[in-house]
Amino acid sequence: MISCSDIHKSYGQLEVLKGINLQVNQGELVSVVGASGAGKSTLLHIIGTLDKPDRGEVIINGMSVANLKDKALSEFRNKNLGFIFQFHHLLPEFTALENVCIPGYIANRKDAEVQNRAKELLDFMGLKDRFHHKPNELSGGEQQRVSVARALINNPLLILADEPTGNLDSEKSEELHNLFFDMKRMFNQTFIIVTHNEHLAEKADKKIVMKDGLIIS
Repeated sequence: MISCSDIHKSYGQLEVLKGINLQVNQGELVSVVGASGAGKSTLLHIIGTLDKPDRGEVIINGMSVANLKDKALSEFRNKNLGFIFQFHHLLPEFTALENVCIPGYIANRKDAEVQNRAKELLDFMGLKDRFHHKPNELSGGEQQRVSVARALINNPLLILADEPTGNLDSEKSEELHNLFFDMKRMFNQTFIIVTHNEHLAEKADKKIVMKDGLIIS
């Protein structure tokens, strides 16, 4: 489903990725680990079409994303990719329900359809009583679950997560880990997760270890 071939990326004189090859199958949960500066987040951003490689190709579900123009790329990203970050990036002026709905509205789906799906997802996340709470009225774990629901609203092919438990305590981290595996099992959802959490990394279907811009195992 996802194929990365000979991915190179530099910023000025700093060579961050030095020839990455990676295959991810539908329904796999893949963890990416390594020391800070190994190139993990850069690889995630390139797979997520937020950045472009200097050389190499990324194919997602048969589509070579490098060939897409800006508008088509934005549409592809909105419909096919979901993002979860360490810092939730929820909009503070909107409720949990409204935050989850935003990518659906951007995709020009019907309001009622989007809102019903958002409610289903928040209910699945254990947030049925939090629909109308704004981010500052939610705990850190609740905010992160809202961000997971937002990532799922357009039924994406792939979820990309960058240190999703980095801001959570051990109990909330474990809850989020279990949620990921529940979604993988129930929805055949595909994940690529950059993490320093060894417990999560070891439970993944595939563990990728990066060092100095290369995959070493």
